[in-house]
Amino acid sequence: MAALDIHHRKIPLRDRMYLVDFKKFSGEERLYEVDLIAGEVKVLRTCHGRGSDPSHTGYAQRFSNTPDSNMSSVGAYATAGAGWGAQQGPNVLLDGLEYTNDKARERAIIIHGADYADPDFLAREGKLGRSYGCFSVAHTDLPELRERMGEGRLLFAWA
Repeated sequence: MAALDIHHRKIPLRDRMYLVDFKKFSGEERLYEVDLIAGEVKVLRTCHGRGSDPSHTGYAQRFSNTPDSNMSSVGAYATAGAGWGAQQGPNVLLDGLEYTNDKARERAIIIHGADYADPDFLAREGKLGRSYGCFSVAHTDLPELRERMGEGRLLFAWA
């Protein structure tokens, strides 16, 4: 809630916020959509970066804002609306708001669908795959999440 107040100029929408708990195992639901009006919470799975978990244990252990680190970054982000990339297709753009993630655009850190975040991958491997630092989600979760996140909402990741 403090991040909503601190970054109120870049996060004008206060109806929903998104929280990512990188302390949790990648196979667990750890991306929370919190409806601040209705008091409801929806939970999804999301990946962390390869560099954050070099041994692929399923737990993110290191975080960085450095380009080409392939690590996840923590802190407050503002959702910047729907995007479309040549490699990842439909996505949600993110703007990092703190020194721990302010290179998110430069690093192309986004929310996108990925095969390695799909339920069949989890069932086969026992954990999700790893991104290059993006918040990858199951392909089936992306369309609704992309629409609901929109532009101007808080995503806050911590470990």
